[in-house]
Amino acid sequence: MKYYFSKKLNIPFNEALIRVTDELKKEGFGILTEIDVQAAMKKKLNVDFRKYQILGACNPPFAHKALEAEDKIGTMLPCNVIVQETEGGVEVAAIDPVASMQAVENPALEGIASEVQRLLKKVIDSL
Repeated sequence: MKYYFSKKLNIPFNEALIRVTDELKKEGFGILTEIDVQAAMKKKLNVDFRKYQILGACNPPFAHKALEAEDKIGTMLPCNVIVQETEGGVEVAAIDPVASMQAVENPALEGIASEVQRLLKKVIDSL
């Protein structure tokens, strides 16, 4: 099973970031964390790296349900979405929560993961 779903875009990187954030908001997700991997690699390793952002997306009602069902699930939250520069343009990818929840083996999470998967796929498809 693939652990993510993705889409390639032929738009500038910064425009892709804005579009992804806007589409996530439409589906009830907020961005809790933003990691600029390019800047981190330069600062920590003095290595040049392509544009690569990790967005920690959270849908509060679903996060609450997941935390109620499994108290350690926070180790797998928020849902990461990446925007990265590629040779062919920009790629946006999101974690597949159904794939990641299989490791937890808690049936109470299955419906939550399926609904979050549906929303994240909708975000990716709308780009």
